[in-house]
Parts: sequence; C-alpha cells; structure tokens
Amino acid sequence: MKYISTNGKSRPVTFREALLQGQAPDGGLYFPDSLPQLPDTFFSDLAGKSLQDIAVAVAKPYINGDIPDEALEHIISKALSFVIPLKEIERDLYVLELFHGPTLAFKDIGARFMAGCMAWFNRNEGREVTILVATSGDTGSAVANGFLGVEGTRVIILYPKGKVSEVQEKQFTTLGHNITALEVNGTFDDCQKLVKTAFTDPELAHRLNLSSANSINMGRLLPQSFYYYYGWSQLGDRHVKPLICVPSGNFGNLTAGLMASRTGLPVDGFVAATNVNRVVPEYLETGIFTPRPSVQTFSNAMDVGNPSNLTRIMYMYNHNVKEIRKNIQGFSADDEQTMEAIADVYARTGYILDPHSAIGYLGLKHFLPEDRPGIFLSTAHPAKFGEVVKEVTGISGYRNIPGNPATTTRMLKKREKNDSDKQRI
Repeated sequence: MKYISTNGKSRPVTFREALLQGQAPDGGLYFPDSLPQLPDTFFSDLAGKSLQDIAVAVAKPYINGDIPDEALEHIISKALSFVIPLKEIERDLYVLELFHGPTLAFKDIGARFMAGCMAWFNRNEGREVTILVATSGDTGSAVANGFLGVEGTRVIILYPKGKVSEVQEKQFTTLGHNITALEVNGTFDDCQKLVKTAFTDPELAHRLNLSSANSINMGRLLPQSFYYYYGWSQLGDRHVKPLICVPSGNFGNLTAGLMASRTGLPVDGFVAATNVNRVVPEYLETGIFTPRPSVQTFSNAMDVGNPSNLTRIMYMYNHNVKEIRKNIQGFSADDEQTMEAIADVYARTGYILDPHSAIGYLGLKHFLPEDRPGIFLSTAHPAKFGEVVKEVTGISGYRNIPGNPATTTRMLKKREKNDSDKQRI
C-alpha cells in the first residue's frame, strides 16, 4: 500500500514517510491509494477478540511491513492499554466510551499509537523530530502525554487563548521535559493555519525536521478506525448494522469510521454531529463548503471553522456530495440544546455526558429509526468539563464526578512548570 496526496501533486510514499512528513509537500493530506477489503471471516470471528488483536489485524495492511509484526504488536499493546466499553444507556442506543486513556479523551488512542510508531522509526536516526500540533483542547493533552519523554522528539503545541478548559490546558502546560505549549491570541483555526503554513515552507520543515500529530497525519487517523470494529464486535450480532453518530471538529474521527466501513464493517451509515460551527452539515445540505472563523462553545474540541479532514472525505467520494449524502447525515446543536441533553440523560438514566458526547447523543436520537441499533461515540470524560456538568447536574467538584480518576484532581493543583513551557504568541 502507498499513500498519495489528496491534491495529487506529490509522489506516492510509504507509511513511514507519510507518518514522518505529516502533510504532503503539495499541501494535500496523505490517504491510502486503496483501502484493504477484509474477508467475511474477519468479521464473523470478531466477537470476543481483544481490542489489541483487532487493532493488529486492521493495521497490518496499512503498515505494509514498514514495522515488523512483533514491533507493531508491542506498539499497539502499549498504546491501547485501557478499556473501550460499549454501554447501552437506552433501548437500542449505545455509547462507545473512548475516554478511558490517560488524558480522558479519545485522542489518546491515536496519539499513543503514533508516538509508538514514530519512536520505532526514529530509534536509530540520531536527529530530533519536532512535532508541531494545533489543538482546540483534547489533541494537545493527548499528544503531550503520548510523546512525553519519547527520545528524539520535541513537541510544540499551539492552542487558542481562553478557549480550552482548565483541565485541558493543565494537561499540556504542566509537563515540561520535551513539551512546549504556545498560547495563541486567536482561534483554533488560526493555530491550525500556522501549523499548515509551517509544513508548506520546505526550508523550515527540513531545518526543524517537522512532523504533525493532528489528524492530518495518517499515524493519528489510522488507529481511530480500530475502535469502530471493536465497538461493533461488542454488539454480539454479526448481522447488525448500526447507525453511528460521530461528534466531530476536524472530522478525522468520522473519516476513520468511513475507512472502516469501506473495508467491510457492517454499518447503516453515519451522522456527522457538531456544534454551531456547522460548516460540514451546511456542506451536506447545500453542496457548497464555506469555511469561516470558528465560534467558541462549551464543546470546544469541535470549535473548528475549516475542518481539515473534509478534504479526505471529499476525496473518498470523488467530490460528489450526492454520494456522500448516501452515507453521511449532518447534525448540529447549540450550547442550550447541549446543556438540556446532559440534564435530561442524567435525570432519566444517571449517565453523565460531556458536551461533545451530548451532541453525539442528540445526533443519534434525531436520525435513529425505531427498533434499529445505534452507537454514538463518547469522546471525552465529563470530568474535563466539570463546570458545565455542575451547572446541569448539581454535581460539584471534579473529584465527585463518577469515574473521574484521582489524577485529574492532582493535576489541577499543578502550576505551569516554568515560563518556557507556556508562552504566548
């Protein structure tokens, strides 16, 4: 398997090159030249298999021998060392909890896998790689944790001032070592633009040996497909085709789900759910993509006005919006609807949603037919958004939120390591 640019002006590359480069030289995003077709026996045998075993089987065709099987198995075992449970919270309505990693967000999965792969490729290089990443909240903390102390890497995180939660900010400003956080006086889109501009500067990219850890990088995107197979396997019925709702900001999570479905995963379509930054639902409605500055919301990881991975989705469907609509439905909700959903679900079931997962829940409820199963992805632990949770549930304090690891409370007491770890630009 080779990886080609969505802009079609760069040469095909290996997985190793796509991972280390992050973005294609022509400004496009790397994508497989063909997606593997998994045999029926793979799906019939999924029930009861571990997440790690499923991930190894899915990853091998994409890695294509660039990492030996034994090393790949070790990377995946270390990266996916936590649970990803599927829970039924209403009849035929399931939540796939992706937030049980060290930074309490789904991005731990991609960041830890990518860090493991990059460490393996760089083990004998003798040259430091600079990981440049923009974050609207969870990406920064997951990448910082995944690459913390990884030899031969330096991580620079750009994040918008005043637009990430207290927990999110402290997760990447209190680490030190090889992690530097830069506070940008702007929006996430401004941060993302700075990152993309750096990658299109050949001299800068070469001098700093730049790579990206945003979902523009295939090393982040590929592992996000693993849990779609694992979530489906937990339904226990190989004939079931669930509708899957994906709360999205940069839409890498949705792109990974589409990749899984193209390889044979039985699904009944996807819902692309987001907040008032609804440029993708608008594109699905009108066929016209109109990026715009993002608006700040409670679901800050989705505060994206120019989502990068829409490029990959368009590429997968040959820029035919009619074909995209056959598989994807768009949905958006504002802060008031988000808060109401958190309060309603908690009052009826006792289950606590974070703002992003609440939008996923609303999107699934909106489109899910009666007597058909549906799954929405829960992308962050509610403890990361304690003030919002407190307002609508009455549960006060991070420590009192069910399932909240004690590490969150300890982390909130930390101060930034020193001025060099948190700078402003």
